[in-house]
Amino acid sequence: MMTINPALFLVGHGSRDAEGNEEFLAMAERLKRRRPERAVYSAFVELAEPSIPDELDRCVRDGHEDVVVLPLLFFAAGHAKTDVPREMVRARARHPSVRFHYGPPLGIHPVLLDVVDERVQAVERGLPPRDRIETAILLVGRGSSDPDANGDLLKIARLYWEHTRYGWVETCFIGVTEPDLPSGLDRCLRLGARRVIAIPYFIFTGVLIKRINRLVAEAAAASPGVEIAAGDYLGRHPAFLDVVEQRVRETLEGPILMSCDTCKYRDPDLVFNGVEAHGHGH
Repeated sequence: MMTINPALFLVGHGSRDAEGNEEFLAMAERLKRRRPERAVYSAFVELAEPSIPDELDRCVRDGHEDVVVLPLLFFAAGHAKTDVPREMVRARARHPSVRFHYGPPLGIHPVLLDVVDERVQAVERGLPPRDRIETAILLVGRGSSDPDANGDLLKIARLYWEHTRYGWVETCFIGVTEPDLPSGLDRCLRLGARRVIAIPYFIFTGVLIKRINRLVAEAAAASPGVEIAAGDYLGRHPAFLDVVEQRVRETLEGPILMSCDTCKYRDPDLVFNGVEAHGHGH
């Protein structure tokens, strides 16, 4: 039987840390409680179960003929650009009568900037008063082999600085690419910051969040006279679900647009000479 409302199919990255996977599944439950009439399914790209194909097949077996597939990822990188779409192509071949609608990653959104600011303010409430001009905010991303995704974090840092005018808003990454977290902290100190607040730009906890907290604590112990502290990641904030709901609406109402100019799948060498590398379109 066809459902009145499209089913929502959430795709998480997956973690080796069970706590992170549990947070993803708990978020799916909170979305279900927001709209009890809507069926919500959850799957992981890697490292955890259920897998995308298994859960998509279950969704179809349950009778859903309209399915919104939404990657709960911040940026458009390999998983959002290739891995999830590949599974959708296979699902469409297995279930030709089902309409699968693919949504965008969460991307750059003003609500997420507000969440970052609340995370920063929560740290500052536990510290002595200090002028913003002496404070550096360090956004810590996961890191990607896709320059488009890494560049988005730098854009977020600039937007946050425009909004708050701290002395510095810097970026670094906990894996895959540079600058790494120790380098990011060192840069903030060399630039003259008397306080550094590191905010993990992550949705869920996991191995990397715990590594961030450990490295920040080690830097704080090694830097007497300078305040170095880590704030909370973003996904536990109640407003986060508002962004998810907006992306669902956009998926159904369209159009979904993605940036192509800096996408390595269009031109892997990022050399723009007027000739597309292989005619990829989003």
